[in-house]
Amino acid sequence: MEIFIVILLFVLGIILILKGGDYFVDAATWIAEVSGIPKFIVGATVVSLATTLPELIVSAMAAVDGKVGMAIGNAIGSVTCNTGLVMGISIVCIPAVVKRKSFAFKGILMIVSCLSLLLLSLSGELKLGGSLVLLAMFFIFIIENVKSAKSEISNEKHMIYGKKDIVINALKFIGGAAGIVIGARLLVDNGSELARIIGISESVIGLTVIAIGTSLPELITTIISIVKKQGSLGLGNILGANIIDVTIILPVCALLSGGSLPIAKQTFMIDIPVCFAVMGIFVIPTLFKEKLHRVQGIIMIAVYIAYIIAISFII
Repeated sequence: MEIFIVILLFVLGIILILKGGDYFVDAATWIAEVSGIPKFIVGATVVSLATTLPELIVSAMAAVDGKVGMAIGNAIGSVTCNTGLVMGISIVCIPAVVKRKSFAFKGILMIVSCLSLLLLSLSGELKLGGSLVLLAMFFIFIIENVKSAKSEISNEKHMIYGKKDIVINALKFIGGAAGIVIGARLLVDNGSELARIIGISESVIGLTVIAIGTSLPELITTIISIVKKQGSLGLGNILGANIIDVTIILPVCALLSGGSLPIAKQTFMIDIPVCFAVMGIFVIPTLFKEKLHRVQGIIMIAVYIAYIIAISFII
């Protein structure tokens, strides 16, 4: 009976994150589009900040509770899931043409941030200095997006809206945020309990079920953008979300853990390298060919599935 209640609350947490993220993304996107900001930049900034809230809250709560393995596993696992699974699905469904000018900086910064995390973790922990380096990358990312928005804002039409639209989107924004916070709490508490009952380590739960659960907003946003033929929004969202996951979530967890974040040997030897590899498959061919190919997406999904199977046996 105990495990049934735990699973039920765990699933409820995912549902709340799913619906809360959905409403929050809708409201955040509406707010951004009212200003006339290009969709790629909207996806990379406002939507990314919204969809990474679950990862941030879940990892922060886990860090505060001393569940460091779950905090790190969720952050790294979410980036790998976003790139290998979510972006892979997007590419398979819609192999799109990409503008190198818009894609290059964010794609390269995403890879550099992951490589920096790997190098900054050589000592077995992410220290305060390393956290500050990653945070600096986040601010560079924001500055670049602000500059891009200013130069391109006139290229897109502004939305027409009334008082009713403002009220509806304000309620979606507040309600969505509340759903994300409550769902994240349920996910952390019951994910940890589930790990204890089944005998699985918290890092595995963080890397798999919780990482996929907190990546649901990105998955939903990507699927919606595919259906509505707004691939640039989904692409920008994944790039931005990954950069935020690495440059904000892990430094925040380090600060909440007393200034340093212990990095397990498996995380350093397997999880971060796989994350880096999937990013490379995504970014490097795209920079040269300025197009996302279906084969590229298939390889990314295959690598992700192989990685999930491997860590299930390793740990």
